[in-house]
Amino acid sequence: MVYGARLSLTVGFSAVTIAILTGTMLGSIAGYLGGWIDNVIMRTMDVLMAFPALILAIAIVTVLGPGLINALIAISIVTIPAYARVIRSSVITVKERDFILADRALGVPPMRILFRDVLPNAITPLIVQGTLGIGTAIVEVAALSFLGLGAQPPTPEWGLMVSSERNQVFTAPFLVFIPGIAIAMVVLGFNLLGDGLQDALNPRLNRR
Repeated sequence: MVYGARLSLTVGFSAVTIAILTGTMLGSIAGYLGGWIDNVIMRTMDVLMAFPALILAIAIVTVLGPGLINALIAISIVTIPAYARVIRSSVITVKERDFILADRALGVPPMRILFRDVLPNAITPLIVQGTLGIGTAIVEVAALSFLGLGAQPPTPEWGLMVSSERNQVFTAPFLVFIPGIAIAMVVLGFNLLGDGLQDALNPRLNRR
């Protein structure tokens, strides 16, 4: 179970990293440029968000084939819209500030303004969202592995451990409960970390 923690955490971090990079690029371009580009990108994100995340991930893995890498790709795809919407909203707010308007008046190229001035000031909400997303990604990968669509035996993955030993729940319950508790504790830990980062990074809160 401890050995499998490396795999579950790696998959969670990797899925969120891919989703954040892709979502940041799409959301920042949509929010900064606006117009038809914004409409095309965000309507595509709306279509993805119209489906339950786990159902859409199952459909993607069914097309790609069972496997941990395909599960990672599926989780990344279904979580991209959440990050794209967060960064788009933040970029729209930041691009109207005075220092951005001053850059435009000076003739600074739009892409330079976006990546040098807008994104560094719009990234804070994405950090919190990404921290919360790690726990969600771990649960979704475990769910896919439990259904036989993620990690395959003998890969030490928590969801696969629960699936493999679910018939032993009355004779050897620790084989099911220990990986399940590990998943719950890790998800709870990342959720608490996300809440703490939100309090620490939100300038509107006057907590000490």
